[in-house]
Amino acid sequence: MSLASRLTRTPVPLDPARGADVVARYGDFPPEIRGLIAGTAGCSPYLAGLLEREADWARAALSSPVEAAFDAEIARLQGIELEALGAELRRAKRRLALLIALADLGGVWALEQVTGALTTLADTAVDLALRRLVADEIRRGKLPGKGPDDAARAGGMVALAMGKMGAHELNYSSDIDLICLFDETQFAPDDRMEARAAFIRVTRKMSALINDITAEGYVFRTDLRLRPDASVTPVCISMGAAELYYEAEGRTWERAAYIKARPCAGDIAAGEKFLRALTPFVWRKHLDFAAIQDAHDMRLRIRAHKGLGGAIEVAGHNLKLGQGGIREIEFFTQTRQLIAGGRDAELRDRTTLGGLAKLAAKGWVPADVACELTDHYREHREIEHRIQMVNDAQTQLMPTTPEGIDRIARLMGAGDTAAWTARLKDRLTRVEALTGAFFAPAEAAARPDLSPEAEAIVGAWTRYPALRSDRAQAIFRRIEPEILKRMERAASPEEALRQFDGFLARLPAGVQLFSLFEANPSLIDLIVDICATAPGLAAHLSRNPGVFDAVIGGSFFAAWPGAEALAESFRTTLAAVPDYEKKLDAARRWAKEFRFRVGVHHLRGLIDAAEAARFYADIAGTAVTGLWPEVVAEFARRHGSQPGRGAVVLGMGSLGAERLNAASDLDLIIIYDALGVEQSEGPKPLATRQYFARLTQAFITALTAPMPEGRLYEVDMRLRPSGRGGPVAVSLDSFRDYQRTEAWTWEHLALTRARVLAGDAGLGADVEAARLAVLAEKGGDPKVMPDLAEMRARIFAAKAPDGAWEAKIGPGRLQDIELLAQSFALRAGEPARKVEAQLRIGPRRGFVTKAEGETLASAYRFLWRLQAGGRLLTDRPLDLQALGEGGRAFLLRELGEDSLDALAERLARTTSEVAALVEKALG
Repeated sequence: MSLASRLTRTPVPLDPARGADVVARYGDFPPEIRGLIAGTAGCSPYLAGLLEREADWARAALSSPVEAAFDAEIARLQGIELEALGAELRRAKRRLALLIALADLGGVWALEQVTGALTTLADTAVDLALRRLVADEIRRGKLPGKGPDDAARAGGMVALAMGKMGAHELNYSSDIDLICLFDETQFAPDDRMEARAAFIRVTRKMSALINDITAEGYVFRTDLRLRPDASVTPVCISMGAAELYYEAEGRTWERAAYIKARPCAGDIAAGEKFLRALTPFVWRKHLDFAAIQDAHDMRLRIRAHKGLGGAIEVAGHNLKLGQGGIREIEFFTQTRQLIAGGRDAELRDRTTLGGLAKLAAKGWVPADVACELTDHYREHREIEHRIQMVNDAQTQLMPTTPEGIDRIARLMGAGDTAAWTARLKDRLTRVEALTGAFFAPAEAAARPDLSPEAEAIVGAWTRYPALRSDRAQAIFRRIEPEILKRMERAASPEEALRQFDGFLARLPAGVQLFSLFEANPSLIDLIVDICATAPGLAAHLSRNPGVFDAVIGGSFFAAWPGAEALAESFRTTLAAVPDYEKKLDAARRWAKEFRFRVGVHHLRGLIDAAEAARFYADIAGTAVTGLWPEVVAEFARRHGSQPGRGAVVLGMGSLGAERLNAASDLDLIIIYDALGVEQSEGPKPLATRQYFARLTQAFITALTAPMPEGRLYEVDMRLRPSGRGGPVAVSLDSFRDYQRTEAWTWEHLALTRARVLAGDAGLGADVEAARLAVLAEKGGDPKVMPDLAEMRARIFAAKAPDGAWEAKIGPGRLQDIELLAQSFALRAGEPARKVEAQLRIGPRRGFVTKAEGETLASAYRFLWRLQAGGRLLTDRPLDLQALGEGGRAFLLRELGEDSLDALAERLARTTSEVAALVEKALG
């Protein structure tokens, strides 16, 4: 397609005579192109000069597609040797600066194409300079251990493009920000200092070759000051030294800078490896709302240093750093990326507009705000380019004279300068409004009147660890009044305040969490709700404040994702961390966040106790299923692959029945089938029995070991054959034999809830077949019910109910109903594992009447709601008098009762009816 047919706009010449002089050289071109040239030359002295100086090249270039002309000039540079490189890069810069300007001014290229072309030129210049200069060092024998072939990768040196260059967003007269590093691991220890000296020379020469102004002009102004500790470090340092600096001293602004970092020249693979190593520094695993304050402070320092405060006026306005300028939109985007990018890798986009779009797609920025800021950013950047095109000056200052402003408006194609100026002022004001509200902290509101008791509690807060820093205190002062106001709306304000006091006292640090509250006031409602209702959950939160991250992660209040989506989420979480120990910690963090989500949904009535039970089981099942192959792989690395078909993990008890509460542990059994293989094959082989015993122990450790993120689950393996006295892992043959010849009735009852969770599918099918065979064989034994009656009596004799509100242990309570339900499944030889499904077997098989079955099911639902609600509120025996008004209100709502007296009467009536029914069923 011809250039003339692609034009969508044309500058309006400020100096028509100058435009006419220049366009005379292009008199045979179509009128559309002559108009573009006349308008360009009539507004920009710099471009007018280029149109004359490079007329022969420009005539040829404008006769072909601009993309082809651009590519041809970039390709021409690839064959230039070091001696001629400086002059030829400057010639290319002149030519391409002209071509890019015409494509921009004529609307042929969009903003991204313009900035992308400028960046490609910069990348080419830096890469050619580095490779040619390193080749020269190698030729002179100054780079130890490197030969001519190593010059293609610059001998292990890389230039990181930072800022706009890293994001492919260079402006028209931009300088380029580079960090030069070398991979010291490519050199013997004794050679590293010599290599370092060589790379320092290369960096200085590269900077001069690109930066220095000669008779041919310059290529790009080069800035090397973004490197670590630039005031005291050389211009090129080792990657190891850089990593140590960022780990120990890296600041928020440096983290923000690395959002856009990109290897652009030299050893690209080494540069990418370095950036991967820096990922934990740039992208924090927790939502980083403290970055907002850092960014706001930085904005204020820039404005103060540059004198950019006061009312917005177009004349003399700094379009980059001033109010409502380009930097405001960049900070707005980058700060949000820093906040959430550690948890969501999809937000780690180097580009400003790409980052904005992804933030909007994930709900971090309202879609209409992102759309509006995108429009403002595009126009701001185009105006910035026009300012720089006038005289090729690296400036973002609008002219201060009417003529100067008129020149910029005409370069933009505007015929009415006054209207254009008003529109720009409106845009600047709007950007300031949209971004300033995000950064600027609100003024602290007045604190509500407090009782003397409340004043005493609040007065002690400044002594807590979370408030020991000035920064934490400053943030907390702004949110404290809102916290106290919302406490007043709780069912029992002083009780809620005492629970919040306990929460605050246990917090190890406060800046991140207080910043999170300030940025998301809805979280204050949540913490007040929890403190007023569930002190146990509040205690958990104070030890694990990072779980609040999940609340604003985008899907916290969405419907439950289901087992398949959970499994994918778990796999993604583990895949993101290569180290085994870190995988275990990541699994704990993942499970805590999902358990917290279930607890909050239950607490707020979004789900009922039965749904919560299934969701907790989903989390546990996903964790067990997903961690097993990780443990197996780590174990196999030392001791070889699993002999035979390996092992499977059985979930027993509540896990097998898919009904857990907030505090449940996991009952597990490991069954293996070695197929006659006597030992493993690996660096440290083990005999088969020892192999699976130690593998089981490794798996239990993976679940139970205390780590920085705590334990994943407590594990109980007493349901394995022979209980505590038996091996921790049992072979399939031994399992079959034991169940047929030695197992007690209680073990057959437990088998009714066994469920294969992980391991070889074929072995799992055989274990399930063995389970069903045992149920079919043993269910008809006349000892089942007498044994159950004896076991029931022993259980009740060994442990009395924990207080008046006990829902689990004791006659007529949950355990009683579950044992009876298991007896139905065993006697019928049916595969049902869930309690409700097992209960339905009773009336269907005539073990109880239909009415009795309905009584059991209704009682089970009631008692489970009491048990699950109680375990959510506290990890101690349930005492509704000590629980507090909020907790009592939650349980009464859960159980559909108006008062504690009514609830106590219903509990007594229910347990009495169920106990009589169970005793009748036992005969």
